[in-house]
Amino acid sequence: MKNTSSTPEKQDYWVLSASGGKDSTALGLEWLRRHEQDPAGYPLDEVIYCDIGMEFPAMVEHIDRLEQIFTEAGIRFTRIKNPNSFEYYMFDYRKQRDNPNVPQIGHGWPTFRIRWCTSYLKTDLVSKYMNQLRLKYNVFQLIGLAADEGERIERRNNQEDGHIHPLMDWGWTEADCLKYCYDRGFDWGGLYEMFHRVSCWCCPLKSLEELRVLRKNFPDLWARLAEMDRRAWNSFKPRYSVDDLEVRFAFEEERIALGLSIKSREFFRLLSERLEREKREKGGDE
Repeated sequence: MKNTSSTPEKQDYWVLSASGGKDSTALGLEWLRRHEQDPAGYPLDEVIYCDIGMEFPAMVEHIDRLEQIFTEAGIRFTRIKNPNSFEYYMFDYRKQRDNPNVPQIGHGWPTFRIRWCTSYLKTDLVSKYMNQLRLKYNVFQLIGLAADEGERIERRNNQEDGHIHPLMDWGWTEADCLKYCYDRGFDWGGLYEMFHRVSCWCCPLKSLEELRVLRKNFPDLWARLAEMDRRAWNSFKPRYSVDDLEVRFAFEEERIALGLSIKSREFFRLLSERLEREKREKGGDE
């Protein structure tokens, strides 16, 4: 294991970072199993989970189940959550901006360049909590990076002193972790059969294919996404609003039913015409 230096005058304290995904779940369950057999070899004092508040319902149920397992094993389970919601920062947060063309109220949708949701609702909170623990303890943080995620472990935030990556040491890949969880009855309500990574359901960084899946399988969340997009000062996607995507996906279904291409120049020409027509009709209704 790496990064296991400690300060003699402080007590060692081992924390598992649980995201709720397949990798951290597999790590948590296996580490707990080993801990119960060999507490000294596999110490564990606390599990922390950062609740962003925009998780799929099945993920919420999954986290509740993990909390019960660790709590019953005598391990402290801590939920960290910003008192302000995702929608507060998106619509109501007030901050002076240098760009006069950008509204001063609300961050709007996160983008590839500005992922305010990750900082405000996760990383800042976890860092603050861990720093408080470090005032009292030598903290060792168990992080669920799989053996085939070498590019992620090279990032600076994953190389801090006290970070431990057991899955790397065990040689467990992402596929290994998913199978481990499935074999123990954890299936996230089928989320991993629909998505490669189970991020927040409202993430604008999802691919078009993931958004097709969201629209098909979670119509209630899709409707909420559209309502949020209508309130935002920026568009959900650089080229498409959620309403635009609804038009596109419905048009794709029409074309597929007729055996026609949804990747041809003709498709995109007709889609552009349909989107323009929809906008004119909506403009006429207002």
